[in-house]
Amino acid sequence: MVVDKNLFLHDLSIVAIMKCEGPYLKEWLDYHLLAGVDHFYIYDNESPDNQAEVAAPYVKAGLVDYISAPGKAMQMPVYNKAVRDFRFFSRYIAFIDGDEFVYPKSAGGGRIIDVVDEILSQDSNAAGLGINWHCFGSNEQEKADYSRGVLERFTRRAPTDWTSPLGKDFLGGNAHVKTIANPRIIHFIYSAHYPVYFESRYSINENGGVATWCNIPPTAEKIVTNHYNTKSQEEYKIKHNRGRADILDKDIYYLEEEFKNFDRNEIFDDGILKYRNKRAKNFRLPDNSHADERLFDALAKNLSPTLLPNTPQEFYAGKMETFLTCRAVSAYLQKKLTDATPAKFFEEAALVAILKSLKSMTFADARLLLSELPELLTLPYPVVDDLRKACIQFIPLMMNVMRLNNSWLNYVELDYIQRLLKIQK
Repeated sequence: MVVDKNLFLHDLSIVAIMKCEGPYLKEWLDYHLLAGVDHFYIYDNESPDNQAEVAAPYVKAGLVDYISAPGKAMQMPVYNKAVRDFRFFSRYIAFIDGDEFVYPKSAGGGRIIDVVDEILSQDSNAAGLGINWHCFGSNEQEKADYSRGVLERFTRRAPTDWTSPLGKDFLGGNAHVKTIANPRIIHFIYSAHYPVYFESRYSINENGGVATWCNIPPTAEKIVTNHYNTKSQEEYKIKHNRGRADILDKDIYYLEEEFKNFDRNEIFDDGILKYRNKRAKNFRLPDNSHADERLFDALAKNLSPTLLPNTPQEFYAGKMETFLTCRAVSAYLQKKLTDATPAKFFEEAALVAILKSLKSMTFADARLLLSELPELLTLPYPVVDDLRKACIQFIPLMMNVMRLNNSWLNYVELDYIQRLLKIQK
């Protein structure tokens, strides 16, 4: 069941880990704001350049959370932390890099989220949209020209169906996707391209077919991720020396041969510039000034029926994600407001609703609940102990399903959670 969009602080956010993106960050932020993104979680991976200074005005405006993320190979830790920390604040999250621009081709002058909603509404089990790359080349430019934006400088790309061998059994190139997903259904992220979802949920491509970390044949009629991987030869060398965010060995991919492989310039394509110009005509920055009032109204709307004595059990069917979102929103409001009493009232009501939802929850619902249990069990409400006892009861049923499907990693994980719950006081 679709969660009420008014329960979220943000409709569409982007999570990105960046290093030395100072020359490009303003264009990247401005473009995605124009395209309807309303928030960014940017993780700074030890950038020595002016990246933080470029981000500062957007941080001040409340559009960017700028978070330090020092260390090597931090992309997957950052992505998984972002899912854990922000899954209830954004209806959808896009996981992309600083050289990628999501272009909703079929939207006319509409937003990215409009295309995402249209596609995902076709499949109730779809938790994310896998968006193929369009890989752009160097436009035969040798030197960097920071006086012009990336989108203006690089307007030639590979054909849509271009793929590139990756080892023995895999294809890269435009077969790669980047994902916009419902973060509440993500189990974990193991690739920059694709999350692992809870059972029975998956990503689809723009035509409704199931997509993983790649989508073959590549398709880019409705929405595409423009990937400016090479830029000029000079910029590519800088990128090589910087290293990657997802692996330790910078020499695995950033080789001279790799530049030649990705330096594809066969097709002229300035569609994203036309889209950007069209969006810019009537653009207004996202207005979050009344967010608290909107969230309280949404909490009242979604939780009021649970406070009535005669609300039938059918009302709770399929609403686990909604009630967990209500709980998280209530906790967020408690931290913001001087008088936290109303938010605490809604938090306890949400916990009671979560308990009543157990009888009709799906496997994905149970997974989401278990992922939130460490925080829920610390809350000072009587219903929390009832929730703990209920979880102890249903976990063996889940373990039995895992046993029958030879899913031993998940079986052991659930057994560990069950043992922890039994010793919890």
